[in-house]
Formats: sequence, structure tokens, C-alpha cells
Amino acid sequence: MAKLVFFIGPAGAGKTTLAKSLAASSGAVLLDMDTLLQPAARAVMLAAGLDPEDRDSPDYKRLCRDLGYRITMDAALENLQLGSEVYVIGPFTRELSERYWLEQELKAAGLEAQLINCRAVYVYLEDEQLYRSRIEHRGLALDRWKLDNWDQYCQTLSPRKVSWNLPDAHILQLDNAGPLTEEKLDRLRAFIR
Repeated sequence: MAKLVFFIGPAGAGKTTLAKSLAASSGAVLLDMDTLLQPAARAVMLAAGLDPEDRDSPDYKRLCRDLGYRITMDAALENLQLGSEVYVIGPFTRELSERYWLEQELKAAGLEAQLINCRAVYVYLEDEQLYRSRIEHRGLALDRWKLDNWDQYCQTLSPRKVSWNLPDAHILQLDNAGPLTEEKLDRLRAFIR
């Protein structure tokens, strides 16, 4: 059945790990904004004479951020039109506060009736140091700006409210501290169903 599930939250919260684990067992289409945007972002940043691995600076946000969301949502909506279960991964920081953002995206694709099949999982950590530890541990060049500018970056880590026009039962705030367990995955499977 067609379903659109967002895994939202800051880097290091574990949203990709959760979504990949669930997609592996469900066969859902997995669309990670970082993966989809990476080739274009590298090219745009290089053309601008900037660090091609940067994914957080004001320059990156000005040049690439909106492109990443457009690419990701176009792919998600196309798969939803095909009747797929789609998992979308990204921070969605600006979009979270726009009540009708998701409805407008669906309407533009002729999918407004699918709002009932949308879910949002906001993945976060209570502990700022756990974010830093996870980001350091994964050792990605894409995280260099975050770590080099931690005092600035950590201001973005406070949990956010998903303001989309969805029933409360379709929004889950998940503190993802601790290991990935089958119990945690079962809770998410139940929420998605």
C-alpha cells in the first residue's frame, strides 16, 4: 500500500540507521537526501570554489539546500504515485514549521488523498555529547563543518515539533539513545502500520 514515512532529525540522531533497518525488512523505497544530493552538491560547491564535502555552512545552505529537498521530494512523490511505501530521510528543519508544506507537496503531485497515509518520525537525542560522539564515530568528511563549528552547530540540535497537518497519531517523537533493538524496530513498525 502507498505510504510516505519521513525520518526527520539532526545528524547523528540515527534516523538513517532506523530507516535502513526498517526498509530492509519491509521492502520500502529508501530515499536519503544526503545520498540523492551528494553528486550535485559536490559539483555546485566545486563550481563555486568551495569545499565539495561541506553540507552545513551558510554557503552550502544558500547554494544546495533547496535543491536537495526538491530532488528528494520529487523522487518520493513519484514512488508514492506508483503505490510504493517510501521512507524519506532528512533534517527538514525549515519545512517542519510550515503546517501545510506536506499537503502542498502532495497536492502539486495530485496525491492530496494520500495525506492519510503519511507518517513522520522525529528522531532525536537528549544528550548533545551523544550527538557529537556519534558524528565523530562515523568519520564522514561531510561532518567536518559540524565538528569544526560545534558551538554554532549544536544550537540546531534542540528537538523540534512537527507542525504538519497530520493527526497526532501519525507523528512520533523518538529519543533514539541506546542501541538499535528489535523492540525499538517493532515499535516503529507498529507506528508505520
